[in-house]
Amino acid sequence: MCFRKHLDRTEAIRKPICKAEEMEDKKKRKKNEDSSNSDRVTLKKEIGLLSACAIIIGNIIGSGIFISPKGVLEHAGSVGLSLIVWVCGGGICTLGSMCYAELGVTIPKSGGDYSYVTEIFGGLVGFLLLWSAVLIMYPTTLAVIALTFSNYVLQPAFQNCFPPFIATKLLATICVLFLTWVNCSSVRWATRIQDIFTIGKLLALVLIIIVGLVQISKGHYDALRPSVAFEFSQDPSVGQIALAFLQASFAYSGWNFLNYVTEEVVEPRKNLPRAIYISIPLVTLVYTMTNIAYFSSMTPEELLSSNAVAVTFGEKLLGMFSWVMPISVALSTFGGINGYLFTSSRLCFSGAREGHLPYLLAMIHLKNCTPIPALLLCCIATVVILCIGETHNLINYVSFINYLSYGVTIAGLLYLRKKRPNLARPIKVNLLIPISYLIFWAVLLGFSLYSEPVVCGLGMVIMLTGVPVYFVGVQWKEKPKWLYRLVEKLTYKGQKVCYVVFPQDDPSETEPLTAKPEQLLHS
Repeated sequence: MCFRKHLDRTEAIRKPICKAEEMEDKKKRKKNEDSSNSDRVTLKKEIGLLSACAIIIGNIIGSGIFISPKGVLEHAGSVGLSLIVWVCGGGICTLGSMCYAELGVTIPKSGGDYSYVTEIFGGLVGFLLLWSAVLIMYPTTLAVIALTFSNYVLQPAFQNCFPPFIATKLLATICVLFLTWVNCSSVRWATRIQDIFTIGKLLALVLIIIVGLVQISKGHYDALRPSVAFEFSQDPSVGQIALAFLQASFAYSGWNFLNYVTEEVVEPRKNLPRAIYISIPLVTLVYTMTNIAYFSSMTPEELLSSNAVAVTFGEKLLGMFSWVMPISVALSTFGGINGYLFTSSRLCFSGAREGHLPYLLAMIHLKNCTPIPALLLCCIATVVILCIGETHNLINYVSFINYLSYGVTIAGLLYLRKKRPNLARPIKVNLLIPISYLIFWAVLLGFSLYSEPVVCGLGMVIMLTGVPVYFVGVQWKEKPKWLYRLVEKLTYKGQKVCYVVFPQDDPSETEPLTAKPEQLLHS
C-alpha cells in the first residue's frame, strides 16, 4: 500500500516534468523551424495589410489622374459626362476587384491574371497575356509614368516653354534605374518607399480637393452647374464614350496588382480581399473629388489646352506656392514607378516559373531574396519603350490590352465555377457581379474597336504575335541540343552575374492546384 502511494506520488511529480520537457521540445522545434524559414531562399512574406493597401493605391494613383482628365473630357464632350465616367469607372473596377478577390484566395499564386488564366484555360491563353504584358503593357505604363515624373520635375525650371525632350527622357531613365536598384536590393526598402509615397500622393490629391472645395464655397463652380456641365462640345456617341472610359481605365489601372504578389502577402486569404475592399472605394472617391476640384478653377477649354493639369491648377490658385504642385505630382509618380516595377517583375518571375519565360527569370538573389533578373528585364524593356511612342496613343494601346486581359480573367472565374464547382472558395461572389462586368467589358471593347480600329487592332496584333513564339519556345520539345546547351550556358552566366538561384519551396504554403513544371522540380 505504501509502495503504491509512493509510486503514485512519483508519477504525479514526473507528469509536470514530462509536460515541461514536451513544451521545451516544442519551443526548440519551433525555433528551428523559424530559423530554417529565415534561412530558406524564397520570396519573403513581408506585405501586411497597410503595405497591401499601399501597393493597390500606389499603383492606381500614378500619373493617370494627372494625364487622363484631358483625354476623358475630350472624348466625353462635357464636364458632367466626364464626371459620370470617372464615377462609373471606379464602380466597374470595384466589380472587377471583387472577382479578383475570389480568384486570389482560390488560386493563391503570384502572377495575377496570368496565373489564373494559365490555371483555368491552359498554357496558350496564359502565355498570350504574359507576352502582351511583358512586351508592351507594363513597360509602356512604366514609361508613361516615368515621363510624367520627369515632366513635372522639370516644369518649374522651364515655366515659359516645354522641357527639352532629351532631358525628360534622361531623367525618366535615371529614375527607373534607381528604383530598379532599390527593388533589387531589398523587398522591405521597396515596400517602405511604396508606403511613404502612397501617403504623399494622397496628401497631394487631398490638397487639390481642399483648395477646390474652398473655391466652390466661394461660388466658383460655374462649370459644375447642371445647365453648363452638360453642354456638349461635340455630339456624344457610344464610341466616344467608350474611348473616354478607356482613358479613365488608364488612371484606374493597377487595381488588380496585389494579386501579382499574393505569395508575399501575410495571411493572403484575409489581407488580399480586405486591402481590395478598402483601396478601390477610397481611390474612386479621391479621383471624383479631384476632377470636381479641377473644374472649380479651370474651364473645360483651359483643361484641354493644359499638358500638366495639376500644375495649371496650382498656378491659378496657389500663387507663390505653386511649386508645391509639380513636386507633389512628381513624388506621386515616383511612387507609381516603384509599385509597377515591384509588381510587374513578379509577373515575369511567375511566367518563368511556369516555363513560359527563360528559367533565369524565375531565380532570386541568394541573400536579398529579390527576383533580380526579372527586375532587370522590366527595367530594360521600359528604357526601350521610353525611346519610342507618343503618350496619348500609348495609353490607348495599354488600356485596350488591359481591358482585354481583365475580361478573359473574369470569364475564367465563371468557367472555373462550372468546371470545378466543389473547389474550396473562401470568398464566393454573386454571379451577377462577373456577368455585369463582362457585359460592360464586351460593350466597351466592341465600341472602342469600332471607333479606333487601328489602335485596338494593333493591340490585338501585338498579343497574337505571341502564338508562334509559344509553339516554338514552349510547345516544341525536340529542340536541337546545341540550343539547349546555349540556353544552359547563358543561364549559368546570368546566375553568376546576378548571384541568383531557384527559390526553395516553403512546405507551409498551400499546395497549388496543378504541379509545377518538371524542370523546376528537378532543379
